[in-house]
Amino acid sequence: MKKLKAFAAVLVILPALVFGQAAEPVDLQMIKKIKMEGFDNSQVMDIAWHLTELYGPRLSGSPMLHKSLEWSRDKLVEWGLENADLEAWGTFGRGWSTEGYSIEMIEPSYVNMTAAPKAWTAGTDGVITGTPVLVNLQSIDDLKEYEGKLGGKIVLLGRPESPETAFEVMASRHDHEGLQDLAMSTEASSRGGFGNSERFRRFRERRALMNSANAMFKRDGVKLLLEASGRNYGVVRLGSGGSRNMGAEPGMPQMVLAVEHYNHLARLLEKKADVKLRVKIENQFHTEDSLGYNVVAEIPGTDRNLKKELVMLGAHIDSWHPGTGATDNASGTSVMMEAVRILKTIDAQPRRTIRIALWTGEEQGLLGSRGYVGKHFGDRRTMELMPDHENFSAYYNMDNGTGRLRGVYMQGNDAVRPIFEAWLRPFHDLDATTLTIRNTGGTDHLAFDAVGLPGFQFIQDPIEYRTRTHHTHLDTYDHLIESDLKQAAVIIASFVYHTAMRDEKLPRKPLPKPRVNGRRTSP
Repeated sequence: MKKLKAFAAVLVILPALVFGQAAEPVDLQMIKKIKMEGFDNSQVMDIAWHLTELYGPRLSGSPMLHKSLEWSRDKLVEWGLENADLEAWGTFGRGWSTEGYSIEMIEPSYVNMTAAPKAWTAGTDGVITGTPVLVNLQSIDDLKEYEGKLGGKIVLLGRPESPETAFEVMASRHDHEGLQDLAMSTEASSRGGFGNSERFRRFRERRALMNSANAMFKRDGVKLLLEASGRNYGVVRLGSGGSRNMGAEPGMPQMVLAVEHYNHLARLLEKKADVKLRVKIENQFHTEDSLGYNVVAEIPGTDRNLKKELVMLGAHIDSWHPGTGATDNASGTSVMMEAVRILKTIDAQPRRTIRIALWTGEEQGLLGSRGYVGKHFGDRRTMELMPDHENFSAYYNMDNGTGRLRGVYMQGNDAVRPIFEAWLRPFHDLDATTLTIRNTGGTDHLAFDAVGLPGFQFIQDPIEYRTRTHHTHLDTYDHLIESDLKQAAVIIASFVYHTAMRDEKLPRKPLPKPRVNGRRTSP
């Protein structure tokens, strides 16, 4: 019997010996400290309040963004982080802000309309009134019908299209089936070939049509361009309508209306009703400083051999302007700041240096993170690498709203699976259980992935990010979920700490190939 028990014990440990893998160490005492500080003494909502209620919105290049950068840097210094700075990443261009706007229908009845101006567009230079013109464009050929006829007009761009009634709930969490689908995926790509799809072809054609139309409207002297929001139920969603380049002509006055108000106007015009609008837009361009800046700060490493190596965490701090940028992305910024605050407060002594970065220019194309990576780690086009590329372990990002973390997108790097499985296990009771090989895109971890560095985004509950708050005037403090943000900060603090304490850096994927004519070369 003793021999059988001994043999059974050998079988239990044999798999680890055969594959040469020891269990990934997890410091449960440190996790206990992180949880106690993160749940009992959290400051995540106070950070979010400052970024939204006091310093929102935070459009890149705007005075309000710069105030939020200075506040964030000073707060990191207050917590004891070192080397805190506003680090220039490159040229952004001119800033823009809106000082006030209103649009009212005054005939045939009075309606105060829900709308917002597009970024980097001009104001109206006072109050304008007029009868709008409905312009329907389906192809480039349609431009000929309107060329030279719209000078001094208020243009409604597009016929009314009533939005579908939403019978499903607006906010949701990942269910078991959806998480299982992510976990069981064997393919890293999750984009569905969008770049070569019919949908993408139609998107490019529509964009080309709108570029030509806007050039004609500007040339012919259109007084104001009005478009319908892409969301229903009164939600105004928008982006940019002009150039941020220094010295460029301001884009013509443009506003996005709530679709219900837009359709009201358009249907009246289709029925030949007498319609009159009264509009005032006050926008301002800022040309004092053309550079873009990121906030950076560090918890220095303590190991004499490893302190030159980096573990990074970050989020973009810039936002669009109709709301106050709460779920996109004060949520991520607040969580990352809270994560380093937790580590400093509990006196964590990381072997590697931990560096937080708060990016700007993300909404214009990951400009801040790409500029930073190009400056410190390597050129994503030529794949010419810098010395710090070798000293880099991992980057963790958060940018999908207020929802709690459910796991990690491994970005095609399956070698991190056993490591992340061990690090997630203490948080199964907080609903963080899922690892997926899939890539996810659209945010700053891609800047690191593009030069072969381990960069990761977390799986988050969607809540109402895509249905209500993303780039809309409803993106406000009210839509943040405190318990979810606390959970996220605790998990990320633990991931960052354990990455900084490993004997080895995280495993990497093979380096990407250099780009030729904008495309990766073949292996």
